[in-house]
Amino acid sequence: MRMAIRGILAHDPNIEVVGVASDGIEGVEKALSLKPDLVTMDVEMPRMDGISALKEIMKKAPTRVLMVSTLTNEGAKATFEALEAGAIDYIPKNVTDSSDAQKVFKDELLRRVKESAISIFANRVAAPSRVLVSPAMKVASSRFANRKISCVGIGASTGGPVALQEVLSRVPVNFPFGIMVAIHMPKAFTGPYAERLNSKCSLNIKEAVDGDVLKPGQALIAPGGRHSLLVRQAGGMAVKTVPTSDYPKHLYIPSVDLMLTSLADVSNGAMLGVVLTGMGNDGFKGMQHLKSKGGVTLVQDEATSTIYGMPKACVDGGVADEVLPLGEIGFEIGRIAG
Repeated sequence: MRMAIRGILAHDPNIEVVGVASDGIEGVEKALSLKPDLVTMDVEMPRMDGISALKEIMKKAPTRVLMVSTLTNEGAKATFEALEAGAIDYIPKNVTDSSDAQKVFKDELLRRVKESAISIFANRVAAPSRVLVSPAMKVASSRFANRKISCVGIGASTGGPVALQEVLSRVPVNFPFGIMVAIHMPKAFTGPYAERLNSKCSLNIKEAVDGDVLKPGQALIAPGGRHSLLVRQAGGMAVKTVPTSDYPKHLYIPSVDLMLTSLADVSNGAMLGVVLTGMGNDGFKGMQHLKSKGGVTLVQDEATSTIYGMPKACVDGGVADEVLPLGEIGFEIGRIAG
């Protein structure tokens, strides 16, 4: 796997491979001596595992690290631990010999490496900053408090796993509305991620399945590998998952645009849309549609975003009612609902 990654990167004229390490201990040593712009780090390595090596690198010479993770529950759990320890992103590791799988891995590896390099915030190597909010700020009224809200839709990508935990942990357990989340993750990762969030937040959080209805005090995580829409049924606003082939123009999976647009429709615009850190512009069209229906839109600010792509698209497109640092977003969600 190490040689495969080196071969993929070395063949690109815009990338220089400055070193290769065979285990975690050597990885730390070379990160310190070579001072690379980016490190790709496998979770499973001899002598010192990837999580331990990542923590050593962050302690001694903070560097951008892209984790390479297996598509398993164990791989997912380790990946989220790595993101919390400071990794900027992860890429699922294909372990099959399928030429299609190899091409997907190659394309995704090159895309993630290049996007992290060109990001104007690529030098941010720690997890999104924890913003201290005073008690007075927590109880202050939102300027949108008089707007009719019946649900919340949240979208995120790169940097999203840590950012979303930060947001949802600050939403009160008695939150009066349901929350739907779409975050770009593989199928094997969304279930363990929902379980992790549920253990760390006061809200009830679970991976969504067909027919799940948005409920007060609950957040549903759209399952990976499919798109999730919201439809109106007798019990309220319900989740409907659809294959990606039904929407071939939507490249990001699950699509934030599709989720937000459908939720805006079934709520008739009586909702809050939130876009957090992430590469690309997924979420912009959904927020634009929500704005046209009279909804409220909120995005993460530039300074606390790991990658200021998705929020920037909303700001530049004029569809962000409010721009806030990460540490304030969860409190603002509670204030708007109150």
